[in-house]
Amino acid sequence: MRRLLTAAILACTFSAHAATQVAVDTSLGEFVVELNEEKAPISSKNFLRYVEDGSYVGTVFHRVIPGFMAQGGGFDAEFNRRPSYDPIKNESDNGLSNQRATLAMARTQVADSATRQFYINYQNNTFLDGQAGKVGYAVFGKVVKGFSVIEKMAQVPTTTVRSIGMKDVPQQPIVIKAIHILNK
Repeated sequence: MRRLLTAAILACTFSAHAATQVAVDTSLGEFVVELNEEKAPISSKNFLRYVEDGSYVGTVFHRVIPGFMAQGGGFDAEFNRRPSYDPIKNESDNGLSNQRATLAMARTQVADSATRQFYINYQNNTFLDGQAGKVGYAVFGKVVKGFSVIEKMAQVPTTTVRSIGMKDVPQQPIVIKAIHILNK
């Protein structure tokens, strides 16, 4: 009986601390990301805010560079910029690294400028990590299922859209059709 009770307590403890997972259904298939809310609480909360308000639905992966990363979440298929909440504090000093299949916040040259855009690394891009005297790009999760969908994105031919000054734009829009939290 005591073993059973201990096992039940441990099961509840582990399930209470399960990492939040988010399913992302795109026009190329579905993938699942797992957030690291412990090491990247600000970035994770920010990402979840856009998931919960539904505003990632209809956005595209607007920048895909094979062997580097796929970036999305900020524009619709007509390249209209989606409204954003206020920029967040950069958490690139959280000990997480821009490794293959990790999810990180996109930002401008200003350190604390990330809003809604995120990217997924195709390879280890440790040069994007924060270092002494250099602010990096904050990793806050990783793709735990369906990385083959991310790899499919890299196979879509890209172009430059001169009217808006964007390079590496997939010629066939890669649209987020649905996004939802699997557990919370």
